[in-house]
Amino acid sequence: MKVEIWSDIACPFCYIGKRLFEKGLDQFEHKDQVEVVYRSFQLDPNAEKYPKHDVYGLVADKYGVSRERSIQLHENLVQQAAAQGLTFNFEHAIPANSLDAHRLIHFAGMHGKRTEVAELLFKAYFTDSKHIAEMDTLREIAAEAGLNPDEVETMLGGDAFMAEVQAESSEATMLGANGVPFFVINRKYAVAGALQSDVFLDVLQKGWEEEKPLIILDPSSTGSTGVCTDDACGIGENEQN
Repeated sequence: MKVEIWSDIACPFCYIGKRLFEKGLDQFEHKDQVEVVYRSFQLDPNAEKYPKHDVYGLVADKYGVSRERSIQLHENLVQQAAAQGLTFNFEHAIPANSLDAHRLIHFAGMHGKRTEVAELLFKAYFTDSKHIAEMDTLREIAAEAGLNPDEVETMLGGDAFMAEVQAESSEATMLGANGVPFFVINRKYAVAGALQSDVFLDVLQKGWEEEKPLIILDPSSTGSTGVCTDDACGIGENEQN
């Protein structure tokens, strides 16, 4: 079974939702047979690499609220994150364009490390207050994941994976995503938001029940005689007996 998760590195609910999904997955009986793929989605493709405001100021401007209200909203997120074992440090967070971070995830996918690098990027942004658009940060994350930082720097110096990031963002919209996180199970079920782990578990179980292999009964137990195989067809067997 395949689960695709569209998210943005600077999205707090994406990190919280990641943990909630993982908790649901851990309880799933067939978790070892689930392939999880993290897809790219940029909430603000036009975000500056070095914004003039901090996180509090950006949200205040975007939603037309006071800075004090923005801080209060972020404190609520800090508490939600803590409930899932995550540490959010918005006071020191460095907002930035996430394009190169997503490109790094795609590069990591070539080496089977998409999930690992996505986790490291989330932690870098929300917990460690790293600048996720700066080369030094991306090199450091690459090295921590066991990737070659020099290859990563060369890749980011060109236009590799830019089209893929845009294509995945567009695909999410075509699938009905109005925001992230957006979870798609076997391209049949989709759920949006940082839902509780038991909800994810229910969806995984439902998806598995509908996709699991057929259970083939022994013909002798059902009284069936009209069966043809590659070797023979049972026509005339009764007459011969």
